[in-house]
Amino acid sequence: MRATVRPYVAIIPFSGHISLAVLAKSGKAGVHIVPHMVQYAFSRSTDPFVDLSSQDAFNEGAPFATFARMRRDNPMEWVEMSDGSNGFWNIVRHADLLELNRQSDLLSSASGIRMEDQSQEEYEARKTFQETDPPQHRAFRALVSKAFSPSTVAGYDGQIRNIVNDLLDVALEAGEFDAVDAIARRLPMQMLAQIMGVPTEDGDWLVEKGDALISNSDPDYTDFVIDQVDTEEYRLLPFRSPAAVELFDYANDLLDRMDAGEQIGVLNLVRQPTSHGTQMSRDEFRNFFCLLVAAGNDTTRYSIAATIHSLANQPALLSQIQSPDFSAWDQASDEMIRWASPTSHFRRTATRDFEYHGKQVRAGDKVVMWFLSGNRDEQGIADPETIDLTRPRNPFLSFGQGGPHICLGMWLAKLEVKIVLQELSKRVRKIEQTADHSYLRSNFIHGIKHLPVRVVHK
Repeated sequence: MRATVRPYVAIIPFSGHISLAVLAKSGKAGVHIVPHMVQYAFSRSTDPFVDLSSQDAFNEGAPFATFARMRRDNPMEWVEMSDGSNGFWNIVRHADLLELNRQSDLLSSASGIRMEDQSQEEYEARKTFQETDPPQHRAFRALVSKAFSPSTVAGYDGQIRNIVNDLLDVALEAGEFDAVDAIARRLPMQMLAQIMGVPTEDGDWLVEKGDALISNSDPDYTDFVIDQVDTEEYRLLPFRSPAAVELFDYANDLLDRMDAGEQIGVLNLVRQPTSHGTQMSRDEFRNFFCLLVAAGNDTTRYSIAATIHSLANQPALLSQIQSPDFSAWDQASDEMIRWASPTSHFRRTATRDFEYHGKQVRAGDKVVMWFLSGNRDEQGIADPETIDLTRPRNPFLSFGQGGPHICLGMWLAKLEVKIVLQELSKRVRKIEQTADHSYLRSNFIHGIKHLPVRVVHK
């Protein structure tokens, strides 16, 4: 006798649910499978006309309704900047993102990768390899990529697992906790500290400074909110943030020790000359260190937060990964990172005039690549509003796949999310969200910054 699958009706817009196919696989004879209705939706935003230029655009979660409208009706929409600076074109369809992301000769990163306008002086002072195009980007990337290669990252499995279990020991003993503060915020930087070879006890300080950089639009993380106070004094620093001064001092100390012959984690690899004799300068290293501290923590943090949110609000997911037959850990990690889409966009600048979807783009126009929208495009990803942990084909775009700027830390992020899923499946009987979650105030980094949960451990 087959299990009976009752029809699922989505009653919360864009909240996501488990596919009936996945649920049917887990059914047993004579058992009715009733999908769990999401109590706390991943996004509460239902406005189809959110101002994407505003740092408040994601305050209710990702504006999926806005992106759905744009993909359907206007896939090359122009948006004026709410602060009066130059507006931008929006790329929102999966196929368009794949096509344009690889054309760095047409859409350049060498004028900045966020919506803000920058002078040439600001660009030169603040740039990292992210803000360069090939061939310069390839040469710079060669200096750092070996430290984050798949083979190197695979060797971190045991370290990551130890950190996760140490964090779970404390969290599970408490029973109720903020999952972001207790797990998602701590794991990435503790691991990154070990990789970089800096003291573990510096981790909390590095997280604090990294938050002040990349979360420079959220008053919970900085007193120098980018759109609320005058940051002109800091315009030549990464993210226009005074926190960069303290991180520069920290990086200078690391540089001095390495120049004296000390081996410091993977950072010595980063400063080794390439086969062409190119070596990262001290200025480049300081900017790279700021990027590593900021991006190396926040994006993985919000992927883990989205993962725990999903397990808490869709208990069939937890049941699925606890099945003795479940082995699709790599697919599950990819799916959760697709679902989370922590880096919502990157900006490019047109190098010449061109036409796209009937719109005339001029040289110098800003073009924003919304990878988050591509991850929810039903034309590129089957049933994108469903979390399918065994998705057989997952062409998700969270890491900027298909282009020269694919995320350097991709393999580390995948492994960390995978291990969080595995260890939670072993140690947790039940996860419940106990109150509303809150979102980072940012239209650049997308994620849950507070997630209250109650956990019953095994």
